[in-house]
Amino acid sequence: MKTNTLQNATDFSGTILIPVFETYSKSIVPITYNGLEVTSKVFFGKKDTHYLAEKNNNTYVFIGLGKETDYKSLKTIFRRISSKQKEDFSSNVALVIPEQFTQDQVEAMISGLFLGTYDLGHFKSEKSGHPFLDPDFTLNLLSEKDHLATAKKAIKIAKAQLAIHNLVDLPPNTVNPKYLANWAKETGEKYGFDVEVLGHDASKIVGLGAFLAVGKGSENEPQFIIMNYTPAAEVKHIKHVGLVGKGITFDTGGLDIKTTGMLHMKCDMAGAGAVLGAMQLIADLQLPVKVTAIVPCAENSVDAKSFLPSDVIHSYSGHSIEIIDTDAEGRLILADGLSYLIKNFKPEYIVDIATLTGSSVGTFGYECGALFTNNAEMAKKLQENGDAIGERLWPLPLWDVYKSDIESDIADVKNYSGKPVAGAISAAKFLEYFTQEHKAWAHLDVAGVAFGDDEFAKSKHATGYGVHLLTKFIENL
Repeated sequence: MKTNTLQNATDFSGTILIPVFETYSKSIVPITYNGLEVTSKVFFGKKDTHYLAEKNNNTYVFIGLGKETDYKSLKTIFRRISSKQKEDFSSNVALVIPEQFTQDQVEAMISGLFLGTYDLGHFKSEKSGHPFLDPDFTLNLLSEKDHLATAKKAIKIAKAQLAIHNLVDLPPNTVNPKYLANWAKETGEKYGFDVEVLGHDASKIVGLGAFLAVGKGSENEPQFIIMNYTPAAEVKHIKHVGLVGKGITFDTGGLDIKTTGMLHMKCDMAGAGAVLGAMQLIADLQLPVKVTAIVPCAENSVDAKSFLPSDVIHSYSGHSIEIIDTDAEGRLILADGLSYLIKNFKPEYIVDIATLTGSSVGTFGYECGALFTNNAEMAKKLQENGDAIGERLWPLPLWDVYKSDIESDIADVKNYSGKPVAGAISAAKFLEYFTQEHKAWAHLDVAGVAFGDDEFAKSKHATGYGVHLLTKFIENL
């Protein structure tokens, strides 16, 4: 695929995309472009509308943006056009970029166009294909300004998100812990970050007891993935960020088996997906930051060897954990992930991300992730970066009054409060217990936003939430 910058469309032959903000509603003034007039009675830029016209061997697609638009809406509008109007695209496409458009708007449009190539039908006998995936496809930018660098960045963002759409949407008999470990190794080699994987025996030797307990009931060996990215160029006063992502490739609930919602539990590694995608994107963009990422991967299955409610297990930190509910397994692998990260790598900032609790969905629905941190600066930066790209977060408290929810009589801590209230908060307090009072740690509970319904498929599917958010947060530290 090639990306070019052109000054005008006079000699262009192909598909031309023209974004149009809403004019005065059905104004008598027509919309004009390159000698082509579109009457306002037919099209006036209303959001989620488009108009096709043909002239001089070109197909013109006028795209309605509405009166004003944000990053996420703009991205969705162009994804929709790319996905649902792909028969109108040639292998030579020009995007008209008005002079007043910002770099962020250009990034959103181009990223959306490439997200529109995603096809959920991974195992269908016949694939419909997309012109953008043609080896000879060229995207031309019709603009007075040079947006080439922004376009290349937008494509990298889309590529990372598309990779994670694949990981999260593929079935659990394909994506198991070993699959994610191999994906990390291959991606690290391609994009430039180091990967080490601890299998069952190595994890046992180093003492990852909580992590191993979760995978005991599965025939698929758990994999503890450790990734390190250092920029190629020397950076003075380099910041060091740690990431941890929950990698439960399928969650039956264990012996406390789920009675509802198990169908969608292939998505329980979406936090891992966000971290893996962020590592690809961070390395692809060559951000001047050091990043260490931990992705503990296991399958929470049901077997004679499964860990039991009332078991007491020992974590990497040395603390004992009473198991109240085997379906509160994500926090167990994250506990060992956080402890391992802090002890061995000592990052300045830590963010963990997980599809952790139904409680967060009950609180926020499907509009934003739950944010937990005692660091006001991190909270502000995470929210600002999330708002800028439409991956929103909203804070919930970490007050010490909730400590009693995880107090155990027999062990240092228990993994579940047993209460039908404040589930997301008590889970966050459990994780906080294993952070050694780190001064710059944030926990993102994204159960409601990582997998859901939208116009691009008939069934629930991956959103790619977190890939861009984590990268943008790190980029803007």
